[in-house]
Amino acid sequence: TACRLVKYCGVDCQRAHRKRHKKTCKQRAAELQDEQVYSQGHKRPEGEFCPLCTLPIPLPVNENSLFEVCCMKRICLGCDLAAQKRGMFDCAFCRTPCPDSDDGKLKMIQARVRKKDPQAIDMLGKKYFFGSLGSQKDVRRAVELFTEAAELGSIEALFDLGNAYFNGFGVQEDKGKAYELYKKAAMQGHVLSR
Repeated sequence: TACRLVKYCGVDCQRAHRKRHKKTCKQRAAELQDEQVYSQGHKRPEGEFCPLCTLPIPLPVNENSLFEVCCMKRICLGCDLAAQKRGMFDCAFCRTPCPDSDDGKLKMIQARVRKKDPQAIDMLGKKYFFGSLGSQKDVRRAVELFTEAAELGSIEALFDLGNAYFNGFGVQEDKGKAYELYKKAAMQGHVLSR
């Protein structure tokens, strides 16, 4: 049984006694499901820690950090400010000069995509999804890139793919598949998937 509370001796026994047990079984199955989802993923993913100071980046991560396209690292605003105060205006992590143009940023992302970097593939998918950095908006291509990044292990791509299925962006709306993708991301520590 789904609840793991009762063992039936046979099919006839299950038919005879299932009605009395059905409500309790559904409640216990839901509890087991919640336990499975919420007992995992308590640690934040590696990408949510600043690689310079090694502190967790405050939530919401996107507002409290910079994403460097040269090395695909997320750096907290405090480390970026400290680097600028020291006169370093390049990437604070890898010291690569930051490109000024959208075209330069897109080329850096595409170089990392060719190396099968899951974060870069997810980032390129977002650029196609929103039509930013000079790329034309192409939601179907974005979903393909999210899928590839998720297969390579990107937790953020699982979440992005879940959003696409939940809202029907570039794919047929499928709330069940979206739920499964959110669940996978949550079990790996993605905060917004919970």
